[in-house]
Amino acid sequence: MKRVILSLAILLPFQFSVAQEKQWEGKFEQLGTELPTPNEYRTGSGAPGNEYWQQQANYEIEVELNDKNQSVTGKEKITYINNSPDVLRYLWVQLDQNVREQGTNTLKIQEVAVIDSIPAKFAAQGLGISDYDGGFKIKSVKDVNGKDLPYIINKTMMRVDIPQPLKSGESFTFGIEWSYNINDRMELGGRSGLEYFPKDGNYLYTIAQFFPRMAVYDDYEGWQNKQFLGRGEFALPFGDYKVKITVPSDHIVASTGTLQNPKDVLTKQQMERLEQAKKSFDKPVIIATEAEAIEREKTRSDKKSTWVFHADNVRDFAFATSRKFIWDAQAVKLDTKTPMAMSYYPKEGNPLWEQESTKAVKNTLETYSKYTIEYPYPKAISVHAASIGMEYPMICFNFGRPNEDGTYSDITKYRMIGVIIHEVGHNFFPMIINSDERQWTWMDEGLNTFVQYRTEQEQYDDFPSRRGPAKGIVDYMKGDKAFIRPIMTNSEQIVQFGNNAYAKPATALSILRETVMGPELFDAAFKEYAQRWAFKHPKPADFFRTMEDASAVDLDWFWKGWFYTVDHVDIAVDEVKWFKLRTEESDIENKGKKVKKGDLTANEGEGKAKDFSKGPEEFSLVETDPRYYGEFMNRIDDKAIIQKFEDKNIYQVTFKNEGGLVMPLIIEFTFADGTKTVEKIPAEIWRMNEEEVTKVFAFEKEVINIVLDPNEETADTDVEDNIFPKAEVPSKFDEFKNKKGK
Repeated sequence: MKRVILSLAILLPFQFSVAQEKQWEGKFEQLGTELPTPNEYRTGSGAPGNEYWQQQANYEIEVELNDKNQSVTGKEKITYINNSPDVLRYLWVQLDQNVREQGTNTLKIQEVAVIDSIPAKFAAQGLGISDYDGGFKIKSVKDVNGKDLPYIINKTMMRVDIPQPLKSGESFTFGIEWSYNINDRMELGGRSGLEYFPKDGNYLYTIAQFFPRMAVYDDYEGWQNKQFLGRGEFALPFGDYKVKITVPSDHIVASTGTLQNPKDVLTKQQMERLEQAKKSFDKPVIIATEAEAIEREKTRSDKKSTWVFHADNVRDFAFATSRKFIWDAQAVKLDTKTPMAMSYYPKEGNPLWEQESTKAVKNTLETYSKYTIEYPYPKAISVHAASIGMEYPMICFNFGRPNEDGTYSDITKYRMIGVIIHEVGHNFFPMIINSDERQWTWMDEGLNTFVQYRTEQEQYDDFPSRRGPAKGIVDYMKGDKAFIRPIMTNSEQIVQFGNNAYAKPATALSILRETVMGPELFDAAFKEYAQRWAFKHPKPADFFRTMEDASAVDLDWFWKGWFYTVDHVDIAVDEVKWFKLRTEESDIENKGKKVKKGDLTANEGEGKAKDFSKGPEEFSLVETDPRYYGEFMNRIDDKAIIQKFEDKNIYQVTFKNEGGLVMPLIIEFTFADGTKTVEKIPAEIWRMNEEEVTKVFAFEKEVINIVLDPNEETADTDVEDNIFPKAEVPSKFDEFKNKKGK
């Protein structure tokens, strides 16, 4: 009789065929209890619950910058609104400038060692040998009636005891007066500070963390009062700001918020240019010119001017000021809003900054608005300062300086554009989608770097993106695991900060978009997350759950592998067998029938095969035994099945998971006629066997080559074992012999 069934391995799912050498790790088990239990504040879908709440802190600030002794003096009135269901008996305020005070824990916990020939600059920083007197000098903490409030300063945190418990729905207003000395970033580093220009004797100030700021109190952990050690950035509540900034009258100020008194601080010509910029969509309008800046550099005004800015619903406030500033701006057309893209830069930034900065701001607002929410603020500013990239609401400080003669390399240009996109992009993560940077760096840096990569690729031709492409993370992923931490690691414990918090999560999201989910599903889910959590405080579980809830894709395996482990991707094409249907008549009981070997990876007694030259192994189909039909009365047409298989080439491919990180299988088959096809197998194929899986493919044509992950889109760390037949790799001796022969 004709043989009509392939074999048990082809008839049934291929599982449990190989004993697993490693312990089963449950890579496809749900995250379950690793995520917090959903409640009325945060739902199982990843959305804010119907009882979600968050605190608010409103500020009225008056601050003066002294350009003669490089200091800041200020006073503020804080109105703290308790929207929580809890009663608060004290408030926590962040004193981030104290990271630079004498005796700071930041220096104490740094590991340092003495080596020969240490640059003096680094020795002064690392050993704390400096004359700089840093940190906030708190003059007073008082209630609205001027009565002193008890307070305790613990390094970078200050506890303020309030007279009466603050009940739900109530607010408390109090004032703080303070001062501090501005740090020289060249000497001491820092996320803000001053830069001195010896040729003209002027300063450029980038001022942030300049006022005592309220800490976050939320449903997740109560007060977020983890100390600032310098790396884990900031957790901050939203609020409304009214800020008066007093500076020398020959300064130009760039700031968070909308300028309230332009007639007091701008010239008539500058105001006219600013109005023109509001209608210029194709190119920037220069509001304060380079020639004007050069003239201001020569002055040292003893007069003072106060710039007044208001900002609603922001989580922070920062500004920059200098008499050296050139200022340009243009309008950005979004769907319903028209924010301004602006740049402030000294002449040392030209011509590069005039050519590229504001354009990069514009490109960022357009692309991020596409992937998240429409940019809600009236402006976005890029300020040029040496060797820094730092972000605040509506304003950021960025590096990228040409040579003194104005020339610059492509590397300088693209690094500058990249940092501007990244820092302007932080307006979305975390300034609007307000994650806790002190705990989870990846939630702002990683997500932001992912959209930065999208911006670079969509807005520029052949942009040399460093972070985002799968190939870019390979060296890190295959590195020594002793120097790698999971993405889900607190900021202060991360070993390789840039790779862990920026590059790896950005690459993971790129792979999730392009390879696992597809752009349509990913983009919709990512946008849903942004819309749900805009102007709120999301946590990791809210992101994970929303991405699944909005896409109907189970991604727990992906989060577990990429975010909770240090596994890497290394999947090998381990074995390939080629089969063709035997066509002759034969008795089903003829068990002595001889067929030739079809294992294409092992020639008999000769080790590994080099190609498909051994030909296929023959297999038979058998008539379906009646017991396989159970209670069904109808029958399969065995002859029709035989006919379908008569000319088919059957390829059985076994894959091994060498790196531990399960991923989809993307397999490219090249046929004898030169054509190709790609088969994509979801990652769930690994759910029964995390170490090894086998899959069977049927084609009309003969296959001559098989490549796993042909476009290197999964961050596979060893692509040499992705190819069949195995590529010939010359030995070191062969390479040496070939060189000698030449």
